[in-house]
Amino acid sequence: MRLRLAIQKSGRLNEDSMRLLKECGIDINNGVNKLKAEATNFPIELFFLRDDDIPQYVENGVADIGFVGENEVYEKAKSVDVVYALGFGKCRLSFAIRKGDTFTGPEFLTGKKIATSYPVLVQQYLNKHNIKAEIHEISGSVEIAPGIGLADVVCDLVSSGSTLFMNGLKEAEVILNSQAVLIKHKKFSPEAQAILDRLLFRIESVKKAKKNKYVLLNAPNEHLDKIISLLPGMRSPTVVALATPGWSSVHSVIAESDFWEIIEQLKAAGAEGILVVPIEKMIL
Repeated sequence: MRLRLAIQKSGRLNEDSMRLLKECGIDINNGVNKLKAEATNFPIELFFLRDDDIPQYVENGVADIGFVGENEVYEKAKSVDVVYALGFGKCRLSFAIRKGDTFTGPEFLTGKKIATSYPVLVQQYLNKHNIKAEIHEISGSVEIAPGIGLADVVCDLVSSGSTLFMNGLKEAEVILNSQAVLIKHKKFSPEAQAILDRLLFRIESVKKAKKNKYVLLNAPNEHLDKIISLLPGMRSPTVVALATPGWSSVHSVIAESDFWEIIEQLKAAGAEGILVVPIEKMIL
């Protein structure tokens, strides 16, 4: 059998999804404007769909799994399981107001006209704070609504905020932080789960590699213990004697989040010739 995966047919999530599959070693035969494609070396088939349709297709079992933004999962409220956070497509769903206005909290929205493509999530927010407001559902170009008198406030996805700025708006309140996630339907067969487990193993290996750097350095033996203490690695650093007496080569893995701090400490401890290499895959 083949696992049926739904991804966005165009846009950034499509590009990131295809890149991830490639990094997982999965080759896809994807012709121009095709709505379906198969992998040549992994039991998976791709469906290219609108992102807001993916939760429905997965719920119905037309697709077994999907790569889709959390915002669409929660807005559509379909009966699917969120299996894995993919780490790309990060954005936030936020209220935005005119630059000259001052957001005083949820009560600011009372009686306001709110333009959004996410009426379910906006209504949930309003209900949570006991706010009564008028929601206008718009598909696309939400940011222009205040400028043409259609709304007082917008609620839309924000990445950099540049689109809001160009339309005379500013971000006021985040109601959801979102990223791409892997979802699956509720009636998953053991055969499908086995393939999904293989896919998740590859995805996890790629993600771990991106969070770490492989480091090689030369260390004077008199400072070796100190340098090793700074480099725990996955288990412990690898130490190899150099041809030059009194020196060793030390190999280890450093988490991206700790990288610069540890490099500075290594230099201070006497490490020389530090070489940093990206990791393609990381299997633990």
